[in-house]
Amino acid sequence: MKASHHWWQTDVVYQIYPRSFQDSNGDGIGDLPGIRQRLDYLQWLGIDAIWLSPIFPSPMADFGYDVANYVDVDPMFGTLAELDQLVSEAHQRGMRVLLDLVPNHSSDEHPWFVAARSSRDNPYRDWYIWRDPAPDGGPPNNWLSHFGGPAWSLDPTTGQYYLHLFDPKQADLNWRNPAVRQAIYDAMRFWFARGIDGFRIDVIWMLIKHPDLPDNPPDPQWKPGQPEQHRLLRRHDQHQPEVHAIIREMRMVADEYQDRVLIGEIYLPIDDLVAYYGENLDGVHLPFNFNLVTLGEWNAHAIRALVEHYERALPPGGWPNWVLGNHDQPRVASRLGQSMARLAQMLLLTLRGTPTLYYGDELGMEDVPIPSELVVDPQGIRTPGHGRDPERTPMQWDATPGAGFTTGTPWLPLAVDYPSRNVTRQQDDPQSMLALTHHLLELRRASAALNRGSYATVATSEPDLFAYLRQAGGEQVLVILNMGATPVTLDLSSVGPTGTIAASTGMQRTGHVTLDAVMLDAVEGLVIAIDED
Repeated sequence: MKASHHWWQTDVVYQIYPRSFQDSNGDGIGDLPGIRQRLDYLQWLGIDAIWLSPIFPSPMADFGYDVANYVDVDPMFGTLAELDQLVSEAHQRGMRVLLDLVPNHSSDEHPWFVAARSSRDNPYRDWYIWRDPAPDGGPPNNWLSHFGGPAWSLDPTTGQYYLHLFDPKQADLNWRNPAVRQAIYDAMRFWFARGIDGFRIDVIWMLIKHPDLPDNPPDPQWKPGQPEQHRLLRRHDQHQPEVHAIIREMRMVADEYQDRVLIGEIYLPIDDLVAYYGENLDGVHLPFNFNLVTLGEWNAHAIRALVEHYERALPPGGWPNWVLGNHDQPRVASRLGQSMARLAQMLLLTLRGTPTLYYGDELGMEDVPIPSELVVDPQGIRTPGHGRDPERTPMQWDATPGAGFTTGTPWLPLAVDYPSRNVTRQQDDPQSMLALTHHLLELRRASAALNRGSYATVATSEPDLFAYLRQAGGEQVLVILNMGATPVTLDLSSVGPTGTIAASTGMQRTGHVTLDAVMLDAVEGLVIAIDED
């Protein structure tokens, strides 16, 4: 049966923020040799594929998301040869390696932009988006940067504004120019030829802008005191219909190579998100589904409705995926609390589709308060209180100084709880978040029903309960999540008469259960293997 599924459907993806995972040389910044040192841990944990946030040469204005060369490695992280070695050793362990492609914008220090801003008639001028000032001398339209302030900066040399939907040092590329598209596709081929298994593609839904660059309308939901960059609806600077033709071209490049994957970063409602699979499943293989990350109400009703909506909206043959955290969002344990984070981990690893884990979430790592003088994230600098440094702090490996991450001074402060919340300690604790994650990953890999089976909601009379059935062949696995603050006893005999507890988020529970009286503690989840008749 597994032969009918691609690896990216049955594997678990693990996001590594390279600056924060493992420092091998004591400079306080994680690097490629450090990641290679931790491959055994990732293999033990049960990870099948690692996705590396950007490692390309960069001035680091946005920590690698401002690319100055798409076909090399920044010396801060290592060398091209060291990346090749990492890929080789990962492949030897049966693990895949994905890179983070950043095609919407380049660094203003990229040779393309340096040439483009040198004169209006330079051959690279049309590689970026330039416009004359408005009649009052200001920006060409009212578009706002995601980091705060106008999305335009005036270039004094040529007297025109250039577009940057993020930092001024991240100039937006003009994807209506075929030469730009060819250059990025050639970069993709460079990495595919070196054995890279796929790309997570940054802000893919923003690649094409409205050709006339009209003003964006105001957002009627915005209120004073909220971040200024949210006061407009992004009607014209993202999610344009022409983007799908671009994505089809990217897919054609990936399809030149065997069994590669494209994962698109897309923050859109479900009904818009699913369009990125493509009309004939010729878009990205996995449009990232962040709806568990952005869900406003974390309760059984809201999550059940979300899962059912997503399952209905998927195009025929489209494969689902789920995400709980990443480098741009507060950590799940900080959003939900430790107990609910355990329940969320069970949800992530038992729903139908490909799960993506963010480094450290297997420990229940929490956001780390960053003193204002130590803030380095450009979004946090330009919009105080809304930075992303807190969820990017170093991985907590052990209780030694530097948390086992570095022998030097870490680039961001360590969490105060690292002596007690770390890999070494949690590996020895059968009740830890790490032990739970490890067990769920083992269970998922061994179970065809969890790994690639069907999904069906199971009705219950309890409003705080979310239950669903995963099935493949004759194997059935029941997942029950009690998101309420009180214990419950359920009659789920409609699913089957008996079963065996395979996992619990609470105290270790094992053994046979009769499904006409299943007991769950408050904020507890169970995975039950249904006995065959």
